[in-house]
Amino acid sequence: MRFCVVGAGAIGAYVGAALARGGADVTLIARGPHLAAMRERGGVDVRSDRGDFSAPVAASDDMASVGPVDCVVIALKAHQIAPLLPQIRTLLGPRTDVIGMQNGIPWWYFQRLGGPHHGLVLQSVDPGGKLAAAFDPDRMIGCVIYSSTEIESPGVIRHVEGTRYSLGRPDGRVDAALEHVAAAFVAGGLKAPVEPNLRQEIWLKLLGNASINPISALTRATIAGMLRDPEVEALIREIMEEVWALAAALGVNIPVSIDKRIDGARRVGEHKTSMLQDVELGRRLELDVLLGAVVELGGVLNVPVPASRHVYALTRLLDATLSAQRERAASALTSATR
Repeated sequence: MRFCVVGAGAIGAYVGAALARGGADVTLIARGPHLAAMRERGGVDVRSDRGDFSAPVAASDDMASVGPVDCVVIALKAHQIAPLLPQIRTLLGPRTDVIGMQNGIPWWYFQRLGGPHHGLVLQSVDPGGKLAAAFDPDRMIGCVIYSSTEIESPGVIRHVEGTRYSLGRPDGRVDAALEHVAAAFVAGGLKAPVEPNLRQEIWLKLLGNASINPISALTRATIAGMLRDPEVEALIREIMEEVWALAAALGVNIPVSIDKRIDGARRVGEHKTSMLQDVELGRRLELDVLLGAVVELGGVLNVPVPASRHVYALTRLLDATLSAQRERAASALTSATR
């Protein structure tokens, strides 16, 4: 199969390398020093306690030169996708599958859902419905990631933990194309269970992402550090309860209790969440699809989410402050080079 991974950062490059190791034809879309290093190496080097490996992959910054492929893996953050839609469309043929590897509530969540909320577009997730209009829901494959990776240096990926990438269609259908994609993941050494009810896993992961990630950004604390503080743990639990109530209102039964979800987070230890890492690097926060969606859905479903609303407001202000700092730094650099 021919794969193109759009957004070959830590997760995208790792998945692309694994697919190539399994025999797939893979092109990674990247930029900057990371792209230059992959071109020079002729691929990606992976460092992992499970065993290091190198995978030959093509790397490019020009999607149009790649042409239609069998499967496009979109490993960008949700807010990065819409500006690249014209380029991504050049990768799509009539039978191209699209895997969305985003955290939070995905843009396709209410497509092929049926019921009173069928086709709902969350503005916090997909402003103007651009993504929902751009991708055929019958060719979509959702993905819930249970894996942690980081770019150790340009062209080198450090695999930290986890190899599970749960896959599923918006309508729950399990077809030959989906099974072929899952088989390509497995051939590369990844776990890729096909889930007819992927939405259940989306909510299970959102329990932690919507509560722990934003609070870590605000406090600069590790997961263990937050959960050592009884009052912070109580706030995390309150947000989890609100997320749980939203899932229940949509008819989703989360298969793990909040107590077990918190205990699982506690066992992660002194780990910095991805949102905290973004704060430290001055990047835009992946906030709206995680907590903005919870707040918006609370209004749609008439479910009170006061704790989520308060933490969202604070973290949104933090994101705006970081953005202003980036703009000032860029302006100062421009002035200094004139």
